[in-house]
Amino acid sequence: QVQLVESGGGLVQAGGSLTLSCTTSGRTTSGRTFNNYAMGWFRQALGKEREFVAACSLSGYNKYYVDSVKGRFTISRDNAKNTVYLQMNSLKPEDTAVYTCAARARRSNEPLYYAGPRRWEEADYWGQGTQVTVSS
Repeated sequence: QVQLVESGGGLVQAGGSLTLSCTTSGRTTSGRTFNNYAMGWFRQALGKEREFVAACSLSGYNKYYVDSVKGRFTISRDNAKNTVYLQMNSLKPEDTAVYTCAARARRSNEPLYYAGPRRWEEADYWGQGTQVTVSS
């Protein structure tokens, strides 16, 4: 069973920075390991729908972001550490949310460079989430 554990959330002032980490452990019954999963981050603010934030491909080279975080957030991964990161700079109060990482096993008909998951339902595994609060 694959488990995802996020860390790094907290309280920060507007304009500040935080780096979230998501460490993956375990294998699927097919034996897949971390570098067989494209990784993504989602967030959900209180009273709002969950939204996609960022995703990266198996290698981490290809990345995809929601428009509202482009130029401020950077997703990256270290396959040797089974960890994906979300570096968040120039934080705004509207970035306040619970941030959750998600993993999507590569399908046989998907290219290696696919940066996903980009929809919650695309993921195979999800973490529990970490709270990020940005004060004004």
